[in-house]
Amino acid sequence: MTASIESRITNAPGAWRTSHRPAGFIAPDEEGYRRCSNCVMDTTDPRISFDKEGVCDHCHGFHQDVQPHWHTDERGRAELEAIVKNIKKDGEGRDFDCLIGISGGLDSSYMCHVAVREFGLRPLVFHVDGGWNSQIAVGNIESLIDGLGLDLYTEVIDWEEMKDFQLAYFKAGVSNIDIPQDHAFIATLYHFANKHRIKYILNGGNYSTECVRNPLDFFYYATDMRQIHDIQRRFGRQPLQNYPLSGILFHKVYLRYLRGVRVVKPLNYVPFVKQQAIAVLQQEYNWQSYPRKHFESRFTRFYEGYWLPTKFGFDSRKVQFSSLILTGQMSREEALEALSRPGWDSETIVQDFEYIATKLGIPVAELLEYRDAPNKSYRDYNSSKLLFTVGGQVMKLLGLERAVKR
Repeated sequence: MTASIESRITNAPGAWRTSHRPAGFIAPDEEGYRRCSNCVMDTTDPRISFDKEGVCDHCHGFHQDVQPHWHTDERGRAELEAIVKNIKKDGEGRDFDCLIGISGGLDSSYMCHVAVREFGLRPLVFHVDGGWNSQIAVGNIESLIDGLGLDLYTEVIDWEEMKDFQLAYFKAGVSNIDIPQDHAFIATLYHFANKHRIKYILNGGNYSTECVRNPLDFFYYATDMRQIHDIQRRFGRQPLQNYPLSGILFHKVYLRYLRGVRVVKPLNYVPFVKQQAIAVLQQEYNWQSYPRKHFESRFTRFYEGYWLPTKFGFDSRKVQFSSLILTGQMSREEALEALSRPGWDSETIVQDFEYIATKLGIPVAELLEYRDAPNKSYRDYNSSKLLFTVGGQVMKLLGLERAVKR
């Protein structure tokens, strides 16, 4: 790799400053920039709003929509125990009573620990290998499976199709280039549950570390089939014949209401404190932690750590830290201090950049061209956003979803 290419990687030009950017986006060095006085969300979230005290709508959403309905004391445990009783009853006479998707990250790993050790469930652990697992993630999954005496089922995604699909998102210029990986995880899990008539799926999603939602402008819906097909048709080189696909109507309506498949999030019913959970996993399974949330995937590490902030001007740590601030696990001062440093390591980013390009089968220079190309939005392609918006509002009214702001 030439010195000029290395310099281009480490001295990211900030293409988001001059190319297409969401209305309402205001960068830290621009006039009109504001940061919440309570958390660390700011005007790099294009749709953020503030009250007269400078507190943002993310904070208000948490206190109004999440906190009153979130119980991790005796009440929450009793609710989870009732659910567990039904899971065990449904699983009588079967080799396992539920399905747990695991990535090797903190949330899914700790959920697995809680489900087995505290509630005595007998899950089949399900992992989707999309080609981007870090070695730490592989080791964490193996240690957890061995320590709990569980069976692991791994579904390997067709790499040639995954690679082509991933490149299509780079070429499309949209921000959420992680959709090919995210969608594969979701679709494979749901199709497996449907095929094998599994009624309960345990999910590691939680309010404790995820009560603030990622802005839609940068993290568009991973299950919008209309947009997926449009981007692949325009920029892909081969049809997705083996890659798993699942539209929102399949898993939100058909599976839930016609097949009776229920998604349960155990971590919303019991105390889940990030540092305490890490300590438990380390002690019980020799589990290794990651520098940041979602970094069990090498691609997500590259995407959230480098690509998103340098090309689109959004640092996902603001969402993660704000969630921890609202749930009392991090001070605002600690978050601001961490945000004062780049989210990517200048000493290793060149190697990471080269790794991503090589695995995708393209020169580093081509990957740099995608980074420096004009930014696009999900609005530039066909989508079913109205369906997602209406569906989210209905689910919130029915009490099936909290903190639905996107």
